[in-house]
Amino acid sequence: MRRLVCFIGLLFVSKASSLDFFVEEIGDFYDPRLGQDEEQGNIKTSGQSPPKLINRYERNRRSIFTADEVENEEVEVETGDGIHIHSYKVEARITSRFAHTTICSRVVNTAQHAQSVVFNVQIPKSAFISNFTMDVNGITFIGSVKEKTVARSLYAKARARGKAAGIVRTNSNDMETFKTEVHVPEGSKIQFEIHYQGMMQRKLGVYEYNLNLQPGKLVPQFQVDVYIYEPKGIAFVRAPNFLGEHFEGLIKVTTSNQKAHVCFKPTLHQQRKCHNCSSTAVDGDFTVQYDVSRENNGGDLQVSDGYFVHFFAPINLSPLPKNIIFVIDVSGSMWGLKMKQTVQAMQTILDDLGHDDFFSIIDFNHNVRCWSDELVPATSIQTSEAKKYIQEIQPNGGTNINEALLRATHMLSNAMNYGVIDPRSVSMIILVSDGDPTVGEIKLSAIQKNVKKRMRDEFSLFSLGMGFDVDYDFLERIALENRGMAQRIYANQNASQQLKDFYQQVSSPLLRKILIEYPDEAVTDVTQNSFDKYFSGSELVVAGRVEPHGYSVLQSVITASSGTMDLSLQAEADVHELDEILALQKYVNPGFARQLWAYITVNQLLAERSLASTAAKKRKITQRIVSMSLQHQFVTPMTAMLVESESGDERLLADSPKDPKQGCCSGSLGRKVSLTYGPPPWAQFPTAQPTALAQIGPDLVEALPNHITLVENDPHFIIHLPKSKQDICFNIDSEPGKILNLVSDPDLGVVVNGQLIGAKKLEETKMSTFFGTIAIYCKKQDMKVEISTEHISVTNGKYAHLFSWEETGNMTQNGVKISIKKDTHVTVSVNEEISFMVLLHRVWKKHPVNVDFLGVYTPHTNMFSPEVHGLLGQFFSEPEVKVFNVHPGSDPKKPEATMEVKGHKLAVTRGWQKDYRAEKVYGTNVYCWFIHNSGKGFIDGHYKDYIVPHLDSFLQRP
Repeated sequence: MRRLVCFIGLLFVSKASSLDFFVEEIGDFYDPRLGQDEEQGNIKTSGQSPPKLINRYERNRRSIFTADEVENEEVEVETGDGIHIHSYKVEARITSRFAHTTICSRVVNTAQHAQSVVFNVQIPKSAFISNFTMDVNGITFIGSVKEKTVARSLYAKARARGKAAGIVRTNSNDMETFKTEVHVPEGSKIQFEIHYQGMMQRKLGVYEYNLNLQPGKLVPQFQVDVYIYEPKGIAFVRAPNFLGEHFEGLIKVTTSNQKAHVCFKPTLHQQRKCHNCSSTAVDGDFTVQYDVSRENNGGDLQVSDGYFVHFFAPINLSPLPKNIIFVIDVSGSMWGLKMKQTVQAMQTILDDLGHDDFFSIIDFNHNVRCWSDELVPATSIQTSEAKKYIQEIQPNGGTNINEALLRATHMLSNAMNYGVIDPRSVSMIILVSDGDPTVGEIKLSAIQKNVKKRMRDEFSLFSLGMGFDVDYDFLERIALENRGMAQRIYANQNASQQLKDFYQQVSSPLLRKILIEYPDEAVTDVTQNSFDKYFSGSELVVAGRVEPHGYSVLQSVITASSGTMDLSLQAEADVHELDEILALQKYVNPGFARQLWAYITVNQLLAERSLASTAAKKRKITQRIVSMSLQHQFVTPMTAMLVESESGDERLLADSPKDPKQGCCSGSLGRKVSLTYGPPPWAQFPTAQPTALAQIGPDLVEALPNHITLVENDPHFIIHLPKSKQDICFNIDSEPGKILNLVSDPDLGVVVNGQLIGAKKLEETKMSTFFGTIAIYCKKQDMKVEISTEHISVTNGKYAHLFSWEETGNMTQNGVKISIKKDTHVTVSVNEEISFMVLLHRVWKKHPVNVDFLGVYTPHTNMFSPEVHGLLGQFFSEPEVKVFNVHPGSDPKKPEATMEVKGHKLAVTRGWQKDYRAEKVYGTNVYCWFIHNSGKGFIDGHYKDYIVPHLDSFLQRP
C-alpha cells in the first residue's frame, strides 16, 4: 500500500532547546524492525534499504506551482542528490513595527528513487510561529494551534496507531531552528510554508529585522522581499550586506516617506560560489535596519481595528547621571576566554562612564571583594585604577552570588543615605555570572528573597548570564523582580562585544518613573503602562482595546521625571483615520494592532508567570496564556501546533518542551495603572475634546485676562494700561538678527529677549522683521527656555532637552513650569507669579514674502519687582497718560490726538492691532492709540538702547 515518513524539528520560544518529531504512516510494506527501534527512542535512517513506496498521490495530484514557475522547472540545476529547490521565497510585511514573515519553499524530488526532503529555517527567538502548512503532491497538511495537553493527546492517539513518534531535543544559540523532513517517492513535488510574527525591538536607535538564509542549494527562483510601512514616516532604511562581497550591490532598497521595500533577488549565476560551481554562496544573515520619524516626544499613538498601540521613544533629552556597581563572577569556571572577554569589555565600559557618573566594582568567588568600599566619581584617575584592578583578577574558587548582591545593595543604600549621589540619578547593579551559587546561600529562592528585601525602589538589577551552565531562568526572575532585565551572553569569540552592546543599551537613561495613561472609559485590557526607566535608543510600547463609544479621538497623558524636571506630555490619535489609510495600501498587515497587542500581552503574562508566588496564581496566568494563544494562533510554551492532513489521517505535533526564559520588553515588568486623575491644565484648550479628559481643568490661555500686553507681527507692540483703561501701540523698525530686550528684572533674575528675522524679500523698499526666537531666562533657577519657530529647547544647568511643535506637554522644575500646546503656543510661568505665552504663527511655505514668526503675551497681573524694565517690562509701573485734542485724521476711520506721557507731547493716531489668542488666523481687533517713530517719547530712551548681545543677556541700564 503506502508509507509516508515525516521528521519535524522545532525550536520555538525556548532559548536552549528544540524538538524533533518523527511521524510515520504505516502501510502494507511496514517493517516491524523500524517500529521496534522507534519505541526504543532510536531513529535509524542509514544502513538500511529505503522502504518501497507506492505513489498513491497520483490520483489526487494538483499543481502547486504557478504557470511561470512550472515553466521554470525546466531549468536544470545539477545537485547530485536529485533534490531540486525550484523556489525559495520570503516575504516580510512590517507594519508599525510588527513583522509578519512568510517563508515558502517548493521542492521536487527528481531522483529515480524515494528519498527525504528537508525544509530547514531559523526563526528569531522573540517570534511566535502562527502557521505551518505542507503540501505533498496535492495532499495538504494544515497547522492549527491547540492547548498543549489536547494536542499531545491527539498526537498520542496517532502514535498509538503507528502514525506518529519521537521527540528529540537539541541546543541553539541566537535563533531557533524549524526543521521538516519528509520521505517521498520519486517525482514528488512538495511545498513548505511557515508563518511567524513578532514585534520589532528598538535597540540603540534602530529596528533590526534579521533573516538567516541557508537554502543549501542553487535556487532558480530565489527572492526576499521586506515591505515596511510606518504611518508617521520612515527616518532611514539600510540593508548592510552581511552575506559577503559576492552579493555586493544586489540588495535593492526603495524608500518613500512612509514606505520602504528591500529586495534581494540573485540570479542562478549570481548565487554560484564560482563560475562553474554547483554550490550556492547564499549562506548568512540578511539584515534590514530602519528607524521612524519622531517629532513628538509624547510618542506615536495609533488606533486600528478596535485596538491601540502607543510607541514612546522621546529624543533630544539629556541623560540622567547614573550610579553603577559591576558585580563580576570570578569563580574558577570563569577562567580562560570568559574572563578575558569580560576584562576586554570592562575596559571599554569604564572608558564610557560619564563625568557625572559614580561607580564601583565587586568581584566574587567564594569570597566577596570590593575594589572600592563606596561609590566613587568616574574620573579618569578612578577608571584607570579600576581597569588595572580588573586586569589582575585571577579566577578561582566557588560562587557566592548572594553575598555579592547584598554587598552591592548595601553600597548603593549608603551612598543614597549619606547624600553622595544625586537623588534624581539612576542606580543600577550589573551582575555578570556563568554559574549557579555554590558557596554561602545556595538556595535560589532564598537569594531571590534576600535581594528583593534589600533592593530599594530606586535601584535596578541587570543580569548577564555567560554561557549555558548558568541558571538563566533564575537570573531573569531576579532581574525582572528588581526593575531590570536579563540577557544571555553566548561564550564565544563575540562575548566581549555582546557585553559592550548590552551596556550601551542601558548606559544613557533619559527618564524615570514613566506612567502612560488613558481615559478609563475609553480603553480596556491595557498592557504594562508603568515603567521604571527609559533608555536612549530604546522604545516603550503600550497597547490595549479601544471601547466602541463613538469617540473620534483617543488621548493619552505621559508623566515622567528627567534629570532636572518633571515632564507631562500628551499624544492623541484619530480612531478611524489609520484604518482608512491602511485600506488603500498594499503589502501591509491591516490587523497589526490586534496581533501586536496579543503579542505583548502573552509575553508579559509569561514573565508574570515566571514570578508567580503560588501554584494557584501560576495556574490562573497559564489559563490566560492558553486562551490568548489559541485565539491568536501563537505557539507558546502552553500551546502546541498540531499539523494534520485535510482528512485528519496523518498528524504531526509541534510544541515547546519547557517554558521560555525570556520576557518581552526591556525594563522591569512594571504594573498596569488606570487613570485616576485628570490631565494637567495645558491639556484643555477651547476646542471640544471627545473624551472625559476634556472635562477637567481650565486652560492656561483662557486664564489670561481679556486685555494684555503683547508684541505681534512685524513687530507691533500693544501695551495695556489698566489704570487708565487704555491700550497704546507702537512698532519697532530694526534689522534682522538684532536681539531686543522685552523684559529684564534683575531682582527676580528673569529676562525675556527676542531675536528678529527678516521677511523673504523687500516689500515696497522695506524689509519687514518678525520675532523668530524668544528666550526666557530664569537666572535663579538656572533655567533657559529658547523658543523658535522650529523647536523649543529647555536648558537647566548641564541638562538640555529639545521639543518640537508637534507635541503637547509640560514640565516643571524649581518653580518653573513650561507648557507646550501642539502647533499653538508655549506658556512659561515662574513660581506662579509671572507668566509669558509665546504664540506660533505658521504661514504658507510658498508665500513669496512672509515667514513663520512668534508673538509674545504677558498679563499685567505679573508680579515683577520695581526694578523691572525692557520694551514691555517698563510699563508694569504704569506711566500717567493723558489723551486730548481728539480730532478727525486724514483717514476718517483713524482719528488723531495729542498724548502727554513722561513729559512728552506726542501726536498719536487711533487705530487697531491684532490679538491672536482666541483666533489665530484673523485675530481679534484691539483698538489703541498708535505712537509713531518706533515708540519714541513713550518708551524710555531710544529703541536701540534695548538691543542686547545675547538671548540670555539682561538689559544694562545707564
